[in-house]
Amino acid sequence: MDATSAHQDSLPISSDALLARLHDWGLSYRLHTHVPLRTVEDSQAVEHEFMVPGEKALRIKNLYLRDKKKRNYLVTLEQTRDIDLKALAAELGGGTLSFGSADRLMEHLGIRPGAVSPLAMINGAESGVTFYMDAAAKEAEVIYMHPLVNDRTVAMSRADTMAFFDRIGVTVHWLP
Repeated sequence: MDATSAHQDSLPISSDALLARLHDWGLSYRLHTHVPLRTVEDSQAVEHEFMVPGEKALRIKNLYLRDKKKRNYLVTLEQTRDIDLKALAAELGGGTLSFGSADRLMEHLGIRPGAVSPLAMINGAESGVTFYMDAAAKEAEVIYMHPLVNDRTVAMSRADTMAFFDRIGVTVHWLP
């Protein structure tokens, strides 16, 4: 199965259920539907269709990583930021990092490859995934991210994004 909304009912929490929870919690978002986006390049090709001119937005990329001690991490970075996994491992205080498998991604974050998103911490919080976010998010007005599927993007204010993390009991660790 792919990571689109056509298969969302096979996820532990569907995209529709997540969006309903955001609404019920009083967290605002703008929802955009589009072709499936699997890479930063895919995103850059269509983001002009829904980004608001002049908006101080953070467009992101996400890495699901695991260390040798079997600790799981979700790392959210500004989409054009270069990342050195060795340096990141030192920053996280762990050993060598590797990308988590598709099976582990589903087990720990409840999503498929191509839909990795900070919003997946709704599942990751219960699985012990540690969340790291680029400090650039502190300056953003709006954060664009997938709501557990890769053919939808939500734009949420930074304040509502942080309120989401508070609501699900996730501590945001900031990466300089």
